[in-house]
Amino acid sequence: MAVFGNNTSKETKKDITELSNAETRIGKGAVLDGNIETYGPVRLDGKIVGNIKSKSRVVLGETSGLQGSILAQNAEISGEVKGLVEIADLLTLKSTAVINGDIVCNKLIVEAGAVFNGSCKMGNMVKEIKINDSTKKPSHDQKQKQVV
Repeated sequence: MAVFGNNTSKETKKDITELSNAETRIGKGAVLDGNIETYGPVRLDGKIVGNIKSKSRVVLGETSGLQGSILAQNAEISGEVKGLVEIADLLTLKSTAVINGDIVCNKLIVEAGAVFNGSCKMGNMVKEIKINDSTKKPSHDQKQKQVV
């Protein structure tokens, strides 16, 4: 018999579905030093020093800057990236995009004017996108540690 009963997997699936619909946004003028891991889409118009990992879509606007890597299902880049870009399906580089780093993707669209300095590997080569599961409820011991 499971501690939480048989509904645990249904609850977890519901939590993941809700997380997949939540969008993470970093606005213009904002600076983040750290990583983002999410099931849902990410929209970046500010700057990040760190990595973005999403099981969904990542959009970098014209004012965006990323010093780190992207691992996502799909991505549309209009800003600047310094690092590895790994996209499981479709990567679109808009005319204002500047990529200084390597690209690994299944499909690639490059608009006239986009700048890309690095190597590109295409095909189904992107590893599975694994997200740390923060939907799990902390155990009793973890709750006590958080309170202290």
